[in-house]
Amino acid sequence: MSKGKYLTDLYKSIENKSFNVEEAIKFIVDKKREKFDETVEISMNLGIDPRHADQMVRGVVSLPNGNGKVMKVAVFAKDKKAEEAKLAGADVTGAEDLAEDMQKGNLDYDRVIATPDLMGVVGRIGKVLGPKGLMPNPKLGTVTPDVKAAVEAAKSGQVQYRAEKTGIVQAGIGKLSFGSDKLIENVNSFIEAIQKSRPSGAKGTFIKKISISSTMGVGINVNI
Repeated sequence: MSKGKYLTDLYKSIENKSFNVEEAIKFIVDKKREKFDETVEISMNLGIDPRHADQMVRGVVSLPNGNGKVMKVAVFAKDKKAEEAKLAGADVTGAEDLAEDMQKGNLDYDRVIATPDLMGVVGRIGKVLGPKGLMPNPKLGTVTPDVKAAVEAAKSGQVQYRAEKTGIVQAGIGKLSFGSDKLIENVNSFIEAIQKSRPSGAKGTFIKKISISSTMGVGINVNI
């Protein structure tokens, strides 16, 4: 079946139907394409204006079953801390040398972690890391003396989230190969984390819309 007909048939099958989280996930898993282990993604439209500091939504959540993604982690650390990071699974460690390499455009990382004493070095390449969403941040646990725990958390499938300008939060929450039960657990954990992160400035309805999809599938609106 062609991709176009495949998607058309899927849209017809969900037209005018209402789904809860469990039903949406089971539908997506049942309709998976055998040749690909697609990522399951969630998108949440929030009643916020991220341009205001008191309405920003940002944080991390450790999914109970990980997210199925192989995370590439860089750590700014020296001496003993660098060794701890390597033993925990960091892909690269360094200080001034690592900053210089990143300044040249070598930014093929999913997470950048730093010890507090090296934030002066990291700060000099903030304009490079910031747009990529890689700038270490104490609130996200990526500026910490405990680099071992931070690396292990990143490698285990910890997901960072941040509201876009339009108030939408998106994240990959697992692979179709996880099966329905594990994906449902991950979705519910992510939604709960967003609910708990409601900022003080948010007024009215906080979660306006939730949509779940697979990489090559259709978006399914989920009952809130």
